[in-house]
Order: sequence, then structure tokens, then C-alpha cells
Amino acid sequence: MSKAFQPGSLSLEIKSIRRAAYFFLAPALIPIFAFFFVPALAAFVLSFTDFDIYSLSNFQYARFVGLKNYRQLLNDPLFWKAMRNTFFYVLVGGPLSIAASLGTALLINSKLVRFRSFFQTVYFAPVVTTLVAVAVVWRFIYHPRFGLLNYALSFFGVDPVDWLGDPVWAMPAIILMSIWKGFGYNMIIFVAGLQNIPTQLYEAARMDGANAWQQFKSITLPMLAPTTVFVSIIAMIGNFQLFTEPYVMTQGGPVNSTLSIVLLMYQQGFRWWNLGYSAAIAFVLFGVILLGSLIQSRLQKRA
Repeated sequence: MSKAFQPGSLSLEIKSIRRAAYFFLAPALIPIFAFFFVPALAAFVLSFTDFDIYSLSNFQYARFVGLKNYRQLLNDPLFWKAMRNTFFYVLVGGPLSIAASLGTALLINSKLVRFRSFFQTVYFAPVVTTLVAVAVVWRFIYHPRFGLLNYALSFFGVDPVDWLGDPVWAMPAIILMSIWKGFGYNMIIFVAGLQNIPTQLYEAARMDGANAWQQFKSITLPMLAPTTVFVSIIAMIGNFQLFTEPYVMTQGGPVNSTLSIVLLMYQQGFRWWNLGYSAAIAFVLFGVILLGSLIQSRLQKRA
């Protein structure tokens, strides 16, 4: 006769499984907690203080100021200028980069294209190239007198443009360089998404008389919706962290036309040593990114 079921033995087994799971996860969770959550919590506390260069030598100089740093942000014209520049970069550069990635992925995934691996490698190469090196090269490409871009435009009768010295053209020039630098990463993701679409759907659509545009609109785009949302969120998070391009190419100029939120945060924290104020900027940026990610996820669920 088998033993009767004992609920207590099941609970003991579940507890032992949990302890084993925590034991195997500990080597990964402990460094994440030590090097991510603890510094993030410390930065959050720092944003409510006037921590500066003097406080580095003696923490007693740091004073709790409450919401003063956040109120100062709301009254800082430079902060709003950096916010507008960053949103312009995100709202213009993000969709253009995604469109370029999707278009290139469609071409590579097409049956008419040969040597797909070669083209994937070529388009992905800028992604793995050091961003500082790319920014330095593009700064010479944009040179008003000796730059390759102005030289090419001269054949069409276009006068030289000071791409990085003109407040009107500086941010579009950075956007163009960023699209070239990063679209290959999203392209690889789109290619993977396209390859997961069943070919039977296209065959059935062709039998029903659907042309290429109708197939793209009714099959490709809906089936790529989860991939597009993922790419959009990743691109938005990356674009909001714009820093290296303006730091290397323009230093935020001319007249702060390329000043981004992260560059402003860097300047306040490591040039002027207003570390408390800089931490407040960081958490405002965190809130903006979090809100944008939630909005995109909500829109995807409703679609």
C-alpha cells in the first residue's frame, strides 16, 4: 500500500528547489546588485544633495537639499535646450534609422540578391567600429573646405556648407552619421524577423492576386510588429543617450545646437563638479526613457 500524500513534503521540496535556484543565480545576481543597483541607489540619493568637488574629500560637506536640484532643472534654459535637441535627435533620427534598417533588410532578404552574407557583414561593420574613431572620420568628411561631402556636392553646383559650424546643419549632420553608424544592428534583427515569416503566407497572397506592396502591407508589416516594437524601444533608449557624437564632433556647439541631455549631465558633473545636479539630470532622463518605453509597449498591445 502506497504512502498517503503529505503536503508538508511537497513544500519542503519546493523550498529546496528555491534554495538551489538562488545558489546557482547568486554568482550573477551579486555582481548585478553590487555594481548596478547599489550605484543607482547612491546616485538617486545624491540627486537630493549639493554634492560637489569639496564633498569628494569630505562627505560632511554634502548637504541634503531636497528637491532643489529638480526645481533648478525646471528653471534652467540650458536644460530645456538640451531636452529639445535630444528629442529632435530621437524623433527624427530614430524613425529614419529604423526605415533604413528595414529597407536594407528587405533588400538582403530578397531572392534577387546574391552574396547575402557579404552584404550583411559590410552593413554591420560600422556597428562594431569604435564610435570615437567614426566620429573623428566623419568630422573630416564634414570639413567645410577639405571635406569629402562638400567636394561631392560641388559637382552639383552646391556651395560649401559648414556642416558642424552652422546651428541649422549641425544636428542633421550628427543624425546622418549616427544612422550610418547604427542601422546595421537593427538590420540584422529585421532580417531575423523576416526569415521567421512563413513563406506560405506570401504564396497564398500571390495566388489571390496580391502585388508586392499589398503583401508588404498585409503580411510583412503585421508579422514584423513585435520585432519593430523591440527595435523601436532599443533605438529610443540608445538615442536618448546621445553623447559621444556631439562630444567628439562639436562639443555641444555651435551655440548649444547639439547639446544633448547626457552631454549636459557630463558637463555639470565632470566639468563643473555639480554632481548632485548632474545626478538629478540623470534621473530625469531615466524617467523620460521609462515613460517612452511604456508608451510604445502600450501602443503595441492595442495594435
